[in-house]
Amino acid sequence: MEDKIRVLIPEEEVDARVEEIGKKISEDYTGQPVHLICVLKGGVFFTCELAKRITVPVSMDFMCVSSYGAGTQSSGVVRIIKDLDEPLAGKHVLIVEDIIDSGRTLSYLIEVLKQRGPADIKICTLLDKPSRRVKKEVQVDYTCFSIPDEFVVGYGLDYDQKYRNLPYIGVVEV
Repeated sequence: MEDKIRVLIPEEEVDARVEEIGKKISEDYTGQPVHLICVLKGGVFFTCELAKRITVPVSMDFMCVSSYGAGTQSSGVVRIIKDLDEPLAGKHVLIVEDIIDSGRTLSYLIEVLKQRGPADIKICTLLDKPSRRVKKEVQVDYTCFSIPDEFVVGYGLDYDQKYRNLPYIGVVEV
């Protein structure tokens, strides 16, 4: 049985906002390179689109961290599934997330990465659900969209590994 997907944020709106955020990041990092850390799997679509719109030198690495499994709610247990390939010492790090919900995963990730000696760490997310934030100390530097507490798919976000390839942000309706 196919799920019904309601469009929450159309493709054109997503593209326009990613362009704006790319310009803002380029302005903020003028004269210095930025090292993007893509949080897999969901963040890969957003990271690639964002990187194309950043005009300062960009390097990139990938990390896979999970707190969801096959469900729709965070389990609260964070696991590093794939670690970075490159050292972070002295780099201006920008963690790129698809969505920030409770903030548990990101809070854990920030603490792990701080121990690796970056010059600084900032956070960029496609989607933010501030109403769900448990870890209040997680401060997001760049947010494309704040959204209500709905389970979303598309643009890299999935429901049990489905719908990542949708070019828009949608809500699975049961």
